Amino acid sequence: MTKYKKTGKAQITTSKVRLSFAAIFLLTLFMALVVTPKLPESIPTSGWFNQFKIHLGLDLQGGSHLVYQADVSELKNTDIGDRVEALRDVIERRVNAYGVSEPVVQTNFSGDNYRIIVELAGVKDVNEAIAIIDKTPHLEFKLQDTSFRQNTDVATSEENSEQTKAQEILDRALAGEDFSNLAKEFSEDPTTAPNGGELPWEVKGAYLPEVDQAIFEDLKVGEISPELVVSQSGYHIIKKLEERLNENGEREARASHIVIEHSDADLLLDANWIETGLTGKYINNASLTFEPNTNQPIVLLEFDDEGKDIFAQLTTDNVGRPIGIFLDNEVRSKPVVQEPIKDGKAQISGSFTVEEAKQLVKDLNLGALPVPIELISQQTVGATLGSESVEKSLLAGIIGLLAAALFMLVFYRLPGLLAVFALAVYTLISLAIFEMIPVTMTLAGVAGFILSIGMAVDANILIFERTKEELYKGKSLNSSIENGFVRAWTSIRDSNISSIITCIILAWFGSSIIKGFAITLAIGILISMFSAITVTRTFMRMIVSKRLENKLSLFGVKKVKDTE
Repeated sequence: MTKYKKTGKAQITTSKVRLSFAAIFLLTLFMALVVTPKLPESIPTSGWFNQFKIHLGLDLQGGSHLVYQADVSELKNTDIGDRVEALRDVIERRVNAYGVSEPVVQTNFSGDNYRIIVELAGVKDVNEAIAIIDKTPHLEFKLQDTSFRQNTDVATSEENSEQTKAQEILDRALAGEDFSNLAKEFSEDPTTAPNGGELPWEVKGAYLPEVDQAIFEDLKVGEISPELVVSQSGYHIIKKLEERLNENGEREARASHIVIEHSDADLLLDANWIETGLTGKYINNASLTFEPNTNQPIVLLEFDDEGKDIFAQLTTDNVGRPIGIFLDNEVRSKPVVQEPIKDGKAQISGSFTVEEAKQLVKDLNLGALPVPIELISQQTVGATLGSESVEKSLLAGIIGLLAAALFMLVFYRLPGLLAVFALAVYTLISLAIFEMIPVTMTLAGVAGFILSIGMAVDANILIFERTKEELYKGKSLNSSIENGFVRAWTSIRDSNISSIITCIILAWFGSSIIKGFAITLAIGILISMFSAITVTRTFMRMIVSKRLENKLSLFGVKKVKDTE
């Protein structure tokens, strides 16, 4: 039979209290597994839990702090923000390529000074890192050396594997299997595969030359290409669906295709890329637009007069071949030339997402207007200082927890003990969230976490004092506890919301150190509200019984009015 615990304003079922306690227990167990440094491999899902760890910042782990000044004197005011952000992206890629663990690269604007702050935790050879970062980004266009492919056994092996896969799919299509289902399962074109490989209505010249030939010359409506259609981008299996004359009297067709692309490893291996002399300095502008019929992102590229002539010659001589776009010797895109382009205005389309297209625009504009940078500050933090800071921070945290626990036990007795358990739950949840986000812990971040512990204790104090006030009035224990939580909630809510607003302002406008403090403090405040209102409340409801009604000394109450 379901039992009810009578309260001042509501009735709480015993089953509901037990269910809440079970949920808190399971949550705590889960967070404890996340926080545990290394679980034995014999435990199921141990690999998933072991991936999480505390990420130490520069001041705790040691490393280097670099500040660069960006020279934006040659840029228009409307372009400065985008160019500096693009430069930040390039520096971050260089740092990641260097192999730095958890690098922090961020921009900082102050008046007319545009700076990029780089924090390299754990970096020992800082001079090598500076050498990698401190150079102007270089954008260039290169051609593929197809002769290298012919002499590469590995590339041939990979190509044979892809061709075999494509041929097997073609055989199944020709045998009568549903073309749409085959496209959904095997096509490597992410744009058309979900739609069964269907392409929009297009006139001749919209596709690669080999694909154009198959759709408009070789196939009849309803036919599937009897052989693989090979292009620079991969192997195509094509089914012609419809054909008509458009309003301008031009032939246009609709088709479906299945694409097995050349792997990136194959393209990079077989491509001994050749410099063409066309670099980012010849670009006037790059922008993002969308194809009106399919709404697919398109990158528009415009060259200056000198670049127009170079690009016209390149596209005339290399129809059907890719021209690689490289930033800092890293390939960013490999668009295939579909026709000669002599007006200096190119259109790059393909199966990329909006974000990928935006990034390509950034890269192209960065190459067009490189932003020189100058190292103006360098600070090195030794490993010994970092180790000492970690030890002192841990000691401070432990002392803070013990002091808070002792205070609660002395002044609030049994509720204080329950608050200590709730504080342990709070600590586990906080540390687990820091690992899962992840939050890079700096000394300031540790300070924010320790401060949030005090705020968690403060919430419990408000609740217990309100509860004691109710008991002094002679109210029942159940009623006093429930009313204590209700009356304390508004004060806890208002004070914590004001603190969170402050944290948001600090995180929005502050430097990296201030942001670390603000983020850990805000997370701690949010969890402390859950800990005080939900965890402590559930624990209190679990232990309340008639036997405790006359033992109010356990709640730090000595004498009450005789009104109930």
